[in-house]
Amino acid sequence: MSYRVVEYEDKYQQAVIDLILPIQQIEFNVLVTIQDQPDLQNIPSFYKKGNGNFWVALDENKVVGTIGQIDFGNDQVALRKMFVHRDHRGKEKGVAQLLLDKLKDWCNQRKVKSIFLGTIDTMHAAHQFYKKNGFTELLKTELPKTFPLMRVDNKFFKCNILR
Repeated sequence: MSYRVVEYEDKYQQAVIDLILPIQQIEFNVLVTIQDQPDLQNIPSFYKKGNGNFWVALDENKVVGTIGQIDFGNDQVALRKMFVHRDHRGKEKGVAQLLLDKLKDWCNQRKVKSIFLGTIDTMHAAHQFYKKNGFTELLKTELPKTFPLMRVDNKFFKCNILR
């Protein structure tokens, strides 16, 4: 399989929703709906401002992964909506790495200093992936005051971007 990561376009909206909701609700038993996530209903206005952006990973023309970031000031961004379909996960496939590399490259080009993220404590494989990629765990109280908290998040990470 040959994967590629491209910037989000509206033609991917339903495929993004169809990818993310089952992962949240079924795989990880996170009780969220599409109504709880207005960002998924208007990705450009939510993500594509300042240093923010949103990408999709494609296998042929099928959306198999997503990643986004929100600019929340002071050359800092919040990583959001990093999801990969279960059939496309794993180091050997490299989809998650492609997505994160694209986000980090964007941050380097834009002189972003730090990437923060919130996740849930049951996503152990994701925690290991983030740590392997230079993220360190931090307490909720250590987050910047302007960090856009999600109601369900209870584990937090930070990565400083080296320039």
